[in-house]
Parts: sequence; C-alpha cells; structure tokens
Amino acid sequence: MTIIGKRIRMERIINRNTRRTVIVPMDHGISMGPIDGLQDMKRAIHNVAEGGANAIVEHKGLVGEGHRGGGKDIGLIIHLSASTSLSPYPNVKTLVCSVEEAIKLGADAVSIHVNLGNGQEKEMLNDFGRISYEARMWGMPLLAMIYPRGEKIKDEYDVNAVKHAARVGDEMGADIVKVSYTGSMETFKEVVSGCSVPVVIAGGPKMDSDREILEMVSGSIKAGGAGASIGRNVFQHKDPTRMVRAISAIVNDDSSVEDALKLLE
Repeated sequence: MTIIGKRIRMERIINRNTRRTVIVPMDHGISMGPIDGLQDMKRAIHNVAEGGANAIVEHKGLVGEGHRGGGKDIGLIIHLSASTSLSPYPNVKTLVCSVEEAIKLGADAVSIHVNLGNGQEKEMLNDFGRISYEARMWGMPLLAMIYPRGEKIKDEYDVNAVKHAARVGDEMGADIVKVSYTGSMETFKEVVSGCSVPVVIAGGPKMDSDREILEMVSGSIKAGGAGASIGRNVFQHKDPTRMVRAISAIVNDDSSVEDALKLLE
C-alpha cells in the first residue's frame, strides 16, 4: 500500500508524461528572513502555479498562506530541516518537522537539507537516515537537497564533490536528489550517471541574466537531469510566471534556450 501511495504522490510533484519536474523552493524565510518575492506567500505561490510549476517547497507554518484557495493546483513539499543565517553555524541543519506532521498538513512530499564536509555532518546524516525510514514507512516521496558545503570543502561546485553528494542522497533512500550544477553538461553527466534516482539542479544565488539561468537548466537536461528546483531566480524575477514557463519549456518540452527566452519577451 505504501508503494501505491508513494507513486500517487510522486505524480503530484512531477510531470507524469516526461518524468521531469520544475520545483520552486520557498523555504528561505527561516534561513534569510522575509526576502523580496516572499513577503506575500499567496501571491508568490499563485505566480509560479500559473507558470506551470509542478511543486513548491515551504515550511510547515506557512502551508495555509496560499495553498490553495483558488487558481491552479500545485504540489506541496514540506521542508523538514532548517538553520538561520544568524547562527554561527548556518550550514548545520536541524529537524523542525516530521513526516507524520507533514502528512497531517497535506504534503505531497517532504524534503531535507544536508550539508556534507562540516563538523556536524554526522548529525545531519543521522537525521537523513531517520527521515528516509519514516518517509518509506508512510509512502511519502523524499527530496534530498544535498551539498558539499562546510569547513572541509574547497569548491562546492567541484564535480567530484557534487557527484559524491548526489550518490549519498541516492544511497540514503531519497526519491529525488537536488544538487548544484557543476558548470557544464559534460561534468554534470558524471553526476547523473552515478545516481539511480532523478537529479534536479539548484538555482543558487540571484543570477545576472535570464540567459544564464536558462542555459544552466538546458545543460542539466541535456546531461540527463530530471529538472530544476530554482527559488530566488524565479520568485525574485520581474515576472515569475513567465520565468517558470520558460524553465518548464526547457524541462518538459525540450525547448531551446532561444525559444525559452522568447517566452520572456
């Protein structure tokens, strides 16, 4: 029964035809405060839903702030871990929600953030193992946001570090793994080939141009990636709805970057 439940929930957060996904994380409030684009969560969610995003990520306390009194439906992924930029250890994530609580709030999936290469890695991996077990028992899809980010990491975009992070997510039982893009299609192929579950890319800090974002998405898809999980470069865009449409065109329609850019005109 849990296998059936997971299959049904997965179809709420991915495109069932392409088996790819466009996710917009909106969990930044705990780590960064009420940043631009997320002051009005109802509007923010409406904008990306209208653009065709498959799912959003948010923390449990804001689930009622726009999910979903009207407009297009959109999958709900509740984030289970957190830290703040005010902490002396911002890369150390701690659990703030459980799988069972997320189910009671109506989640279609849950997510956890793990940073590898710092002094508290073992605690985060322990939390990851516990959540992976609970998610499997409940038939709940698990998205693992996993990055090489800590005192021991010299370059968090290094392909060897990123493909190691993706493989950790895979072997720990995640259903989808989210990692940083390694900068080229050739190197990102190494990441995807070493991971048996779908791999999506993070958007990272706000970029300088729309072309830069879309080229990153396109490179990841050509490398065999399963989509994008992009936050600030979407909800802080001057037109979030069109930006999601452009990203979705690449992810789900295999559009070129040039054709996707036309959707932003």
